[in-house]
Amino acid sequence: MKRSIEILIAGGETYTVEFRRDVNEDELADASVCLANGDGGQIPIGVADDGTLVGAKPRHGDTTEPRRLEALIANKTSPALIVEVAIERLGGLDVVVVDVPKARTLVATTAGRYVRRAIGVDGSPQCLPLLPHETHARTTLLGGRDLSVFPLTQLSITDLDHAEFDRFRRLAGGGGDEHLAELSDLDLLSALGFRHIDGSLTLGAALLFGMPEVLGTFVPTHSVVFQALDEHDAVRANRELHSPLVRAMVELTDAVKPYNPEEEIDDGLFRLDLPLYSEIAVRELIANALVHRDDSVNGPVRVATEGSQALSVSNPGGFPDGITIHNLLTAPPQARNTLIADAFKRAGLVERTGRGLNRVYRNQLALGRPRPDYSRSTQAWVEARLPARPADRELAAFAAASARDGRPLELQTLQVLHEVRAESRVTSARAGELLQVGADDARSVLNSLIERGLLDSRGEGRGRTYHLATALYREIGESSAYVRSRGFDPIQQEQMHLTYVMRHGSIGRAEAAELCRIAPDQASRRLRRMTSDGTLTMTGNRRTARYRRAEQTRTSVDQTM
Repeated sequence: MKRSIEILIAGGETYTVEFRRDVNEDELADASVCLANGDGGQIPIGVADDGTLVGAKPRHGDTTEPRRLEALIANKTSPALIVEVAIERLGGLDVVVVDVPKARTLVATTAGRYVRRAIGVDGSPQCLPLLPHETHARTTLLGGRDLSVFPLTQLSITDLDHAEFDRFRRLAGGGGDEHLAELSDLDLLSALGFRHIDGSLTLGAALLFGMPEVLGTFVPTHSVVFQALDEHDAVRANRELHSPLVRAMVELTDAVKPYNPEEEIDDGLFRLDLPLYSEIAVRELIANALVHRDDSVNGPVRVATEGSQALSVSNPGGFPDGITIHNLLTAPPQARNTLIADAFKRAGLVERTGRGLNRVYRNQLALGRPRPDYSRSTQAWVEARLPARPADRELAAFAAASARDGRPLELQTLQVLHEVRAESRVTSARAGELLQVGADDARSVLNSLIERGLLDSRGEGRGRTYHLATALYREIGESSAYVRSRGFDPIQQEQMHLTYVMRHGSIGRAEAAELCRIAPDQASRRLRRMTSDGTLTMTGNRRTARYRRAEQTRTSVDQTM
């Protein structure tokens, strides 16, 4: 099994672990379907809800035969679930552990029961009935169905807004797929995949080009809201947009502009504008919310300015299958509504490679602004927040200068530099978290930045930390906090020690450590090195040792002779 039975039980019931004291055949099928329609998991039989070990009763005479239990579950589920069953011995008692894989399509019991794994409002895991609208959402999430191709037999071309077709053609001709700019309305629908061979139109046609009343009739879940909140979360502006998707994107983007002030800084001979939020980031986040929303469930796509705190963009429907906040930047692109996403790309509204989120991060960081925050996202919705914090002007100026010199900073470089500027240092482990890569890849990135003269390193092994290279640190400015955290380089340390000795006659390791903000042992090594090269001489032993200038010591000796 994936985890030992002791660890499994000690962890308690979770989203992927369901304890059962005992189960009959139907209950076992239900529990297996429940986990399969979630993220998969284990069912330890013979364990009470509170984790008390009670032991599993034999199911086949005097024993339990794992293969027969696997066959039972396969026969009682549709499509058949292929599980693994093992008998574990713990404390003299048997525990039957059923290992259930995550289903790649919806699974039911042969009795027609659909159940799913969920976390209750009290935080406890449970199995709940899968409702019809959730069935559509789950199928879409698994990539089994794109709702935008669902045929709407009563929808006709007269229900669609010709002005929206013109809007789409202008966008496509101005920076998207120019071929689409020359097509008629019907041919454009066919090219986008929203008109079937038999002439019937689809839900996607309504979403992109439908009039407001058509959207209300055929896509009642479609809802788009813009809100502006003040410092106390009171609503200053509240607009509900009854618009098809492309127009909604334009309207939402325009609605944000008055709440996106710019500051202007001098960058040598250049003036640099630093908006509170990157315009590219705003556009990509709004497009993502409209494209990836789950149209099978109620809830609006919401764009909100939260006073001086943040810009928030959210949509109903969790991340696509396999996407989490920990792999957003590195997982292969996945779209819940594939044809809608393709239409946005062909209109030139979003990044054609499917890496729009990388652009969001890069453009925010290049302005010296914080990276997006997805920590409020759940299985029910995705929320991206752009914090409204002061810009790192020096980093923004450096990024702009690099771009002007034809050396624009890559996303990974910006992520590391932003972290080092904020925290004064970074480790390979922290870099791995930021870049969403393994430790080896993170070290490779950090080492490449050392080779490029952007970083220096200190320490060895796991204690190794990375800091701004001295040249870059001087170029983009320094702060007392950075100096305190990074410490002084060895040459600076030696000069500071020598200056102290000249003023006070001698120095000890405690004083040297405090002076340069380094560990006492490190201070001792530095002082001994200065002794060995003849700069200082030592009197006393170990912790009581004092260090004086060599010339001073020789003069004192000569005067006594």
